[in-house]
Amino acid sequence: MDWTWLLAASGFAFAMAGTPGPNNTMVTASGANYGFYRTLPVAIGMGAGVAVIIFIVAALGSSIIAAPRLQMVLKWLGIAYLLWLAWRIANAAPAASAAKGGRQRPFGFFEGALLQLVNPKLWVMVAGAVATYGKDAAGDLAVPTAFAVIFGGATLASTLAWTGIGVGAARFLTRERSLRRFNRAMALLLVLSLVPAVLD
Repeated sequence: MDWTWLLAASGFAFAMAGTPGPNNTMVTASGANYGFYRTLPVAIGMGAGVAVIIFIVAALGSSIIAAPRLQMVLKWLGIAYLLWLAWRIANAAPAASAAKGGRQRPFGFFEGALLQLVNPKLWVMVAGAVATYGKDAAGDLAVPTAFAVIFGGATLASTLAWTGIGVGAARFLTRERSLRRFNRAMALLLVLSLVPAVLD
């Protein structure tokens, strides 16, 4: 593990974490509905979840996620859970109406972390990262630790940036109807992000 490896792995991590997907869609919607600071717990949870999962996979070897049955279970659990999250986002009550008796609770730390267990995009990222950059990880915790820091940090940075996008969008969504439409658009994007997993 040298600077070339660190730069290559970091580039891969930021490219994967920064593109639209379940995590970024969720925090964008949360930022628009609840603001930056109330979205921080779920963003931090996502980063922590990614760090723990990639550490374990890198330490034990990518073969633990190569089993076809395990892949199938993770895939369909992930699709079902993300469809439920899309429904929740689509029906989220804007802060103004929530104050009048609607539901006003953003996703929390543990929800963000546990989402990673069934996040199809994450498992593609983990498998690719460990297969490409983790060949020397066996018996050495330096590589899994580096993976955890790099990919967890990239995920956190990305989710914070996408939260900021959501907060910025909320400035233009001054009417409750507009915010509800935004939520439905985010839910639709979340559903569309599942298409590659379904077709795979």
